[in-house]
Amino acid sequence: MKAVRFHQHGGPEVLRYEDVPDPELAPGEVLVRVRACALNHLDLWGRRGLPGISIPLPHIPGSDIAGDVVSSTVADVSAGRRVMLQPGISCGRCQACLSGVDNECARYEVLGYVNHAGGYAEYVKVPAQNLISIPDEIDYVHAAAFPLTFLTAWHMLMTRAKLKRGEDVLVLAAGSGVGQAAIQIAFLHGARVFATAGSADKLERARALGAFEVIDHHQQDIAEEIKRLTNRRGVDVVIEHVGEATWAKSVRSMARGGRLVTCGATTGANGAINLNALFSKQLTIQGSYMGTKGELMRAARFFFAGQLKPVIDRRFALADAAGAHRRMEESGQFGKIVLEVE
Repeated sequence: MKAVRFHQHGGPEVLRYEDVPDPELAPGEVLVRVRACALNHLDLWGRRGLPGISIPLPHIPGSDIAGDVVSSTVADVSAGRRVMLQPGISCGRCQACLSGVDNECARYEVLGYVNHAGGYAEYVKVPAQNLISIPDEIDYVHAAAFPLTFLTAWHMLMTRAKLKRGEDVLVLAAGSGVGQAAIQIAFLHGARVFATAGSADKLERARALGAFEVIDHHQQDIAEEIKRLTNRRGVDVVIEHVGEATWAKSVRSMARGGRLVTCGATTGANGAINLNALFSKQLTIQGSYMGTKGELMRAARFFFAGQLKPVIDRRFALADAAGAHRRMEESGQFGKIVLEVE
């Protein structure tokens, strides 16, 4: 089969479109013909290399995948089934998995990262339990763009923050995958959403997704604008995934009793907090990582009903994966960048 791999860490130029062996199925696994694979920042980090993380090389990245079942070692999974894939892989046997919190499994990994070959390929193998059937009216590109970011945003808002109808939510970086997903989920559940972005076009698109007010994070102070827009109160929930560049402003934007949930640190991992403010305002700071299979199934109901829809920024051919990576590194996109596999 054809696939895109990197044989060494580095820039987009290390991505090679080449012939590789077809995946060999183990018991309980299914072979999927990849039709589309959406990019995530995890793809960039894996390609560049991370301190303390050893990825066996050469490696095929790609966590967000949609396609067709080709063959299966599982009796009740038949060929031809249209699917998108749950990107989190867990053991299925430990206490966390059996308790329905599979994203807390000690062996939890993300498809296309470290030990699992991903979707930058014509075929990918996955455990049968990672298949989610998609209706005929859902195209492969939007199906590939849904799982990871909508699952992450759902877990942040609905499980970690326990969002309530009528609350105020600040979403950082509206043009990112998590940002556009969080705006839609929060709006769908009756929140008043404030969103940040770095251009007039992105701000307008954030409004179209459901943002009540928008903030240009290049031209305006996020915390000061939130104070102004909320009559100095602040917001109940902050969806933070930018990291060092916005951390202090995100914390300052919180109302008394507010909850900040973070799932990433794309601009750096260092963040300080005033402990006096933390206890006197009774703030809550929470980490969030991916989400459970059950949560993805719940979110998918809204996707299949047309109430949630991933925004597609641009489509690239699989052979031009390097161009797709450059597009993401420019930070000019709004929504998901997707590779289409012919």
